Amino acid sequence: MKLSDNQKVFLALVRAGLWADAGFTEPWTQGATETVDWDKVYQLAAEHSVLGLVLAGIEKTNTGCTDKTNRPPQALLLRWIGEVQMIEQQNLAMNKFVGQLIERLRKEDIYALLVKGQGIAQCYEKPLWRASGDVDLLLDAGNYEKARVYCDSTFGPSANETAKNTERLHQDYQIGDWIVELHGTMHADLSRRMDRVIDQVQEDTFLEKQVRKWKNGDADVALPSPDNDVIFVFTHILQHLFLEGIGLRQICDWCRLLWTYRDSLNHGLLESRIREMGIMSEWKVFGMFAVKYLGMPAEAMPFCDVRGKMFDVRARRLKDFIMKVGNFGHNRNVEWSDPFKRRSTLIWHRITDTIRLSLVFPIDAPKFLMKYVSDGVRCVMAKG
Repeated sequence: MKLSDNQKVFLALVRAGLWADAGFTEPWTQGATETVDWDKVYQLAAEHSVLGLVLAGIEKTNTGCTDKTNRPPQALLLRWIGEVQMIEQQNLAMNKFVGQLIERLRKEDIYALLVKGQGIAQCYEKPLWRASGDVDLLLDAGNYEKARVYCDSTFGPSANETAKNTERLHQDYQIGDWIVELHGTMHADLSRRMDRVIDQVQEDTFLEKQVRKWKNGDADVALPSPDNDVIFVFTHILQHLFLEGIGLRQICDWCRLLWTYRDSLNHGLLESRIREMGIMSEWKVFGMFAVKYLGMPAEAMPFCDVRGKMFDVRARRLKDFIMKVGNFGHNRNVEWSDPFKRRSTLIWHRITDTIRLSLVFPIDAPKFLMKYVSDGVRCVMAKG
């Protein structure tokens, strides 16, 4: 599927915003033959949760654009700036909340790492312009149980306390304006082979104290070390890809993490872990996608052969899937109010997604679906 002119401009502006500190330069109108429909570009940025990145790209390239007809209309640009200012204010408030929450947990002798979200945002040139989500905390077994008991008694019972989530060591809490997720594991739920390696990485993180620090105001927030964080972030991308749908924001997070720590990553360790999980094909396809469509500097993407024709074709198919499905599958209509219709629609999407993704990952896509189905059957039998 060929990119439309609006999609070409959208991706060019993502690249411009994503790699300003890498010296990235590109005429954002390159390849576009028609006048830009800026409402469509805005819609794409919103669908993929990259409004801030695209606005940064507009800021960077607008001064060099001599064609006034291909600049965003003033009314839309002002609205866009207002949206990003709201994202910035939300991030400031969330950062303050994260610092306070970490301090409260420490006073209860609970040690937690911040994963994804606000920690990854610090890898961006404009951290406050990255769209925020939930607050995700990773804890070892003892701290997870203490945190769960503390949150239950302080903030009320978890919003998702089901047998499945109890087994997965995953509970959500609504704390003021924020959703806080406690993770006792970062399992991807795609294969036991992957989850075994994730467990090893988590064990290394806690037992070996392989962490980095984010100075968040007065609070020191612990984050996984870059070598370990890359595994958590990439396997989380695959979880969303195969079980829900994936947008550009999560992939941009992965790229920025790799870029920020490009000189210190242990490539040998990374390769051994990826091969042990059996996802080198996925890594190379996403790597090609990042280089070809997101402008990731090839020298900063481990194990990426930009000359590989097979991975080039698969990256193009992955691009088609991502652009169609959108962030977390939000481009698709789901009847959320009717539980039966919701479940049947999601199952249908899971099957059709697997068929499409089999053109990209012919072995793993069906295998991951079978794991999902078997886990669902096992949960139903356990309830019965």
